[in-house]
Amino acid sequence: MTMAELICNTHNIKTRHRGCVVTIGNFDGIHQGHQSVIQSLLKLGRQFQQPTCVILFEPHPQEFFYGDKAPARLMRLGEKVKYLQQLNIDRVLCLRFNKQLAECTAESFVKKILVDKLGMKGLIIGDDFRFGKGRQGDFGFLQKLGHEYGFKVFSTPTVLLKNERIGSSRVREAVKQADFKLAALLLGRPFRLSGRVIYGDQRGRLLGFPTANIRLRRKVLPLQGVFVVNVYGLAAIGLPGIANCGKRPTINGLKNLLEVHLLDFDQNIYDRFIEIEFLKKIRDEKKFESLEALKQQITKDVALAKKYFMKN
Repeated sequence: MTMAELICNTHNIKTRHRGCVVTIGNFDGIHQGHQSVIQSLLKLGRQFQQPTCVILFEPHPQEFFYGDKAPARLMRLGEKVKYLQQLNIDRVLCLRFNKQLAECTAESFVKKILVDKLGMKGLIIGDDFRFGKGRQGDFGFLQKLGHEYGFKVFSTPTVLLKNERIGSSRVREAVKQADFKLAALLLGRPFRLSGRVIYGDQRGRLLGFPTANIRLRRKVLPLQGVFVVNVYGLAAIGLPGIANCGKRPTINGLKNLLEVHLLDFDQNIYDRFIEIEFLKKIRDEKKFESLEALKQQITKDVALAKKYFMKN
């Protein structure tokens, strides 16, 4: 597997990057619909004998427009790039989504970035794709520009599951409702969150349940509560655990945090990169009257999780 080259912003596009086939989108979650677009791009790359390039935006345009009111993110940029590498994409161009880009017309975007900078030969888009100021860049518009600037445009059909379109918002809803079976069908793999284990305030240890803390670097969390999980990245197989995802109201927590307690495990894992796969929701997060009450509840949660792993 060759590593996809990450190009950050247009000023880092070099002469050697000219000539490629492109797809554009947010690709949040890289679900089955996205994977279908990417497979079409890889096929087009082989057909045109050109490198493949996926164009992403950071922050997500909805985060730029709506801030904290934006939908929860399924994936951070690093996770997207890692996954695109697994799919054998050659290049990922990440464009900073700012006021300037938000006000850029579709025609100007195509001419300045796709044609002048990238020398694009072919473009693949999902059939519902729109971009540019006022979202005027659709399939017909792009075809017209393709005739003018000498590139071909192809669209990929919507991917359906149970007669409904697979989209990031549908994955988000499944994750929020803790319907992890549906989320896995939509994604084509189990839903996971990942990150590096950071130093916490050692409260879990004091309660008798040491936790690995992962900062999620997200404004809005895709899910909240206490869950049965498998943790990957520490052993050859997934390790059983329970996770709390949220702000920890009992201790008046302010930051979104993912805390994982591994069952029957006692090793130092600070600074390790781990992936947490969500299996089942135990309960919502809630504020307890005392740390003792919280400790009693965690004891119950752990017993439930152990029962789950014995059955499954």
